[in-house]
Amino acid sequence: MSTAALPTDISTIPTKRPFNFGRWFSQTGWRHVVGVVMVIFSLFPIIFVISSSLNPNGTLTGSNALFSTIGLDSYIRILNDPQVPFMPWFGNTLIVAGITSVATVFLGALAAYAFSRMRFKGRRFGLMSIVIVQMFPQILAVVAIFLLVSTLGDWFPSIGLETHAGLILVYLGGALGVNTYLMYGFFNTIPKDIDEAAKIDGAGHARIFFTIILRLVAPILAVVALLSFIATVNEFVVASVLLTETDSQTLAVGLTKLVSNPRYADWSAFSAGAVMAALPVVALFLFLQKYIVGGLTAGAVK
Repeated sequence: MSTAALPTDISTIPTKRPFNFGRWFSQTGWRHVVGVVMVIFSLFPIIFVISSSLNPNGTLTGSNALFSTIGLDSYIRILNDPQVPFMPWFGNTLIVAGITSVATVFLGALAAYAFSRMRFKGRRFGLMSIVIVQMFPQILAVVAIFLLVSTLGDWFPSIGLETHAGLILVYLGGALGVNTYLMYGFFNTIPKDIDEAAKIDGAGHARIFFTIILRLVAPILAVVALLSFIATVNEFVVASVLLTETDSQTLAVGLTKLVSNPRYADWSAFSAGAVMAALPVVALFLFLQKYIVGGLTAGAVK
């Protein structure tokens, strides 16, 4: 039994270099600094709104010193004020945003599957049209949307003005284009061999889509649902045009009434409403966070 000889020359053993702050900062340290600055920059508006919502005076004057005064008067006032139907606004927002996000995901997935897996006349023109239409902001079509919904309301009152169904249809028309193109890139990353194997076993397009493809593209579906939900909750222009009655309005439209009069603006109650309106978005984001990174990056490279 023989053993290998151990090296006797200790000069060949690498030694750990002493810590050099300049070298560390030039390689990785500056990234930490940039990250900390960006986190502070992103969190400051949120902290300021929370501090403002806890200000019992109802103004922004005392909010310059963060959390100088703390009270729940603003939350109690906005929840109990009969002239501010916060809970109906909150319910309307959840209904409109929830239905819009689910319908956007379902219809967008159907369109993306067709563009990705099927070859038909006008396919390339359809994809280019989706991209070109997104170049124009939605505010350019506000007048046309109002006239269209108003005319449809004369024939079908259930989707006319002052109806949530009409607002949802408008949101679907504006969101399907960009979301379809986003999901189209992700669908292309799914190997077509899976489809061919399923077709050999006798499966049709509907069965392949609902039983196989939807499970594989779950990350992008979660991302589209989250983006659609956030966009619908924050949307103001179209909702303010189509919904003018107080009881049918959403939070984005209703809360502006608290600050529409500069002399009697209740910024503290407005901030409290904004904080409570953000809770469903935060909850949905935390629930879908495991899908977000994969859904945003996997479709970037085919």
